Amino acid sequence: MPTCGKSGRAASRECEVSEAVRSPRGRTRFAGAVLAAFALVSAAVGLVAWHKYRLLAGPVPPGPYVDNPLVGADTYFRNLQGWRTGLLVAALLQFSVWLSGMRDVADVLWRQGQRRRRAWLVFGWVVPVAQLFVPKMFVNDLWAAGGPEPQRRRGHPLLTAWWLSVLFAANGYGDAVDDLRKAATASQARHALRQVMVGEGLHVCAAALSIAVVLRLVRRLERATATASTEIRPTGGTGS
Repeated sequence: MPTCGKSGRAASRECEVSEAVRSPRGRTRFAGAVLAAFALVSAAVGLVAWHKYRLLAGPVPPGPYVDNPLVGADTYFRNLQGWRTGLLVAALLQFSVWLSGMRDVADVLWRQGQRRRRAWLVFGWVVPVAQLFVPKMFVNDLWAAGGPEPQRRRGHPLLTAWWLSVLFAANGYGDAVDDLRKAATASQARHALRQVMVGEGLHVCAAALSIAVVLRLVRRLERATATASTEIRPTGGTGS
């Protein structure tokens, strides 16, 4: 393998591709770990909501404040929700950082196919309307960069399922916690808790599919860069 100091276009191209092969695996593992932690805490929130739902199905438990199981369930619920919110922010940040690393690889493989600037890795999640499709476009472009050159296609059923799960998780049951706070009766609280459980299930699903996308996309881009490096090597000695 030529060194990066060697002159010649082919050698320079091989060096560029070989550098891209060193994809940010550590960043990939960290992003996956944060997503997994978010999924686990979301599942825990759903379990506590289910526990509180069962408690509200029966008579209000008697006893002092400190021994009341409803109070304990409320405490766990609020604490876990705080952790989930923090992990959601961390997961979005790490996923965006990971996408930026994958963009480095995609720029080597198919720079002209990347339709969005890097700034959209941040703005794509927060700009109204754009947040409904820009992050998916970004991932679609990365996916296409990892395909064989004559058959590059944007999109895949996995990416579609992932993005739908993200949209449903973000917009489907966002008012459930507020409804729970405003509940004046056990029946209203139980209705809100059902929504919370469904919402947390959607969060777990979105996180699991996000991990699947991370793993599939990094393998796809690594395979494409390795193939590109192999194809360049036979002609890498005499570039001018």
